[in-house]
Amino acid sequence: MNPKKTATDFLAIDCAAETERIALSIRAYLQKNRRRGLVLGLSGGIDSTVTAALAVRAVGAERVFGIHMPERQSEDATLVLSRSVADWLKIPNELEEITPLLEAAGFFRRYTAAARQVIPEFDNSWKSKVVIHATGGTQTFSYFSLVGQSPDGRTVTARLSLQAYLEIVAATNFKQRTRKMLEYYHADRLNFAVAGTPNRLEYDQGFFVKNGDGSADVKPIAHLYKTQVYQLAEYLGVPKEIRQRPPTTDTYSLPQGQDEFYFALPYHQMDVCLFGKNHGLAPEVVAAAAKLDRATVERVWADIDRKRETTRYLHLKPVLVEDIVEISTLA
Repeated sequence: MNPKKTATDFLAIDCAAETERIALSIRAYLQKNRRRGLVLGLSGGIDSTVTAALAVRAVGAERVFGIHMPERQSEDATLVLSRSVADWLKIPNELEEITPLLEAAGFFRRYTAAARQVIPEFDNSWKSKVVIHATGGTQTFSYFSLVGQSPDGRTVTARLSLQAYLEIVAATNFKQRTRKMLEYYHADRLNFAVAGTPNRLEYDQGFFVKNGDGSADVKPIAHLYKTQVYQLAEYLGVPKEIRQRPPTTDTYSLPQGQDEFYFALPYHQMDVCLFGKNHGLAPEVVAAAAKLDRATVERVWADIDRKRETTRYLHLKPVLVEDIVEISTLA
């Protein structure tokens, strides 16, 4: 293996061939399961946009239905960009404002109660996000903090107890599960299937909510590293403003990048580290391609293993006491 290979060398794909392969897979699934088209949530992000564009390539714009599902903590750009995607692809679409559903489920009340465990003055007028901190100058994640911003702009950072962290995550999971409920509502009424939008990095590392954004009938880009998703975006003609939008969770009321909440590194370096680990490359080869030192690559690999283990539960099917052979053979 040439140690001077770059990230582009490792992760380059034939976009035309890959687009056709994904389209064939989508059409085969719909035909087998007697579904007329695909429903998906549009966020104005790269993954949902590429998934929507691939769906249109597979079945035509009239059989792809997009849903905009903002809430009061969403970034202002989210709805603007998601609508621009629907306009660009000329797909039927609908706005579903989910704030009332979140209020009814008690999301804001539950989130505020959890946040007050570490920031007593926190209330619904504050903005916030959860961030990960490394210790000892390494990329090994060790603890979480809540960053709160008061209405007058004052910022408070407080380390989260395990209980407060779990309660905040449990509350924010209402957002993904509410959106998925609406996706399946529209899929049921249209006799469509639901398309999920995780890329390989997210799928592998458990960066999704069980029975939330982790639920779908087809996941067209789950085998693609995020770097490859960007390659497809350029090939498919995804608008520049979406291709240039920084990856974000769009879950908390303060702007939050995925690398400050979950991943050890920015996606373009995480992709190379994950690819190298998956393909048995030497750490020094990966380090050169990702522009990292060997020690950092090895720490990231250890973190990948930890996340695979701790998020294994998210990938598991329901456990049956006894296999139902008559049903399992239908898969």
